[in-house]
Amino acid sequence: MGEIVKGLERALLSRPVPTGDAAVRFLLRAEKGSTKKVAVLLGISQRTVQRWVTTRPGMRRRPSAVHAGLIDEAVRARWQPLVRARRRARAEADGFVFHTRAWFGFAAPAGSSDDPRVRLITQYLSGEVARELFAARDAGGGEQQQMVILARALGHAYFRDGGLRAHGLGIAFTDVEFADFSID
Repeated sequence: MGEIVKGLERALLSRPVPTGDAAVRFLLRAEKGSTKKVAVLLGISQRTVQRWVTTRPGMRRRPSAVHAGLIDEAVRARWQPLVRARRRARAEADGFVFHTRAWFGFAAPAGSSDDPRVRLITQYLSGEVARELFAARDAGGGEQQQMVILARALGHAYFRDGGLRAHGLGIAFTDVEFADFSID
């Protein structure tokens, strides 16, 4: 996952996603304690799940790296669905604050400083941008597509001051060090 995708996921949650043993316990709770249902969900044997949760001394096993990836994916898909829906609706209605540190460059007229450089930017972006970001994510668009959406939005809101100046300025948005979204 890229920084933008991770930042968007963090913004949609109110608590961190469980990992390790807590993730297995969460899946068991979600499937009403049935190791068989968890096994079917993960595409593994029921006995493997039973080995993860047994309380017998010396019999307990940890999930392998492959199984840990499956568990993480299943937990992320089921973690806080109502909170995610509320925050997404709020972002699409009211917009959000985007905070990033990345390389920004320009395609500007001669005589201006158009060399890319690292900038730390905190900018309010409208609900329309949030709708575009979520639509791109839902359609399977990657980090690059989301960077294009954010570059266009930051170009308009931050660099062109809402269309009041720097007409025709093209923005290059690359090498994102971090991306945080605040949805209030």
